[in-house]
Amino acid sequence: MTATEPLVVGGKELHAAVVNENQARVAAGLTMALGAVAFVYANFDKLFWPIRTVSAFFLVDFLARVTAGLERSPTGLAAGWLTHRQPPQWVSAKPKRFAWTIGVAMALTMTVVTNSGVHGALPRTICLICLTLMWLEAVLGLCLGCELYALMVRRGWRGKDDAFEICANGACDLDR
Repeated sequence: MTATEPLVVGGKELHAAVVNENQARVAAGLTMALGAVAFVYANFDKLFWPIRTVSAFFLVDFLARVTAGLERSPTGLAAGWLTHRQPPQWVSAKPKRFAWTIGVAMALTMTVVTNSGVHGALPRTICLICLTLMWLEAVLGLCLGCELYALMVRRGWRGKDDAFEICANGACDLDR
C-alpha cells in the first residue's frame, strides 16, 4: 500500500486515522500488568513509590497516545514489537483517542493523589477502576471509552463524525 492508496477494510474504504486493535489490546495488557503490580505493593505492603511512579508513567504514556499516536507511546512501542507478526486489525483512531483521553484524566488524578501522599479509599478506587477498564480492553476486547464515544455519537451529543468509520465489536454501528 502506498501513501496515496486508501486503506480498505472489509470492502470499506477508510479515510480517517486508524489504530491496530491488536496493538491497542496488548498495550492495555502491559499497562494493566504494571498497574496491578503497583497496586499490590501499595495495597498490601504499604509501599507507595511504585504506584507514584507507575501513575506518572501512565500519564506520559497516555498523553503520548493522544497526541502522537499509539505507535509512539512507550507501551505502544512495546506492544507493536510484540504484535509485529500478527496481521493488523484496523479500527478508527477517534474512539480510541477518546478512551485514552479518559486514561489521561485518570492517570493525572492518580499522579496528583498519590504524589500528594493520599492513601486509602480514593486512590484504591481510582486504581481498581483503571485496572478494570484495562482488563476489559486487554482480555475481552471491550473498550468502554470507545463504547461511550459511540453512545455520544448515536445520541447526537457529538456531531456526525467522518473519523468514526470502523470499530471493534461493531461499536461504530450507529443503528444499535
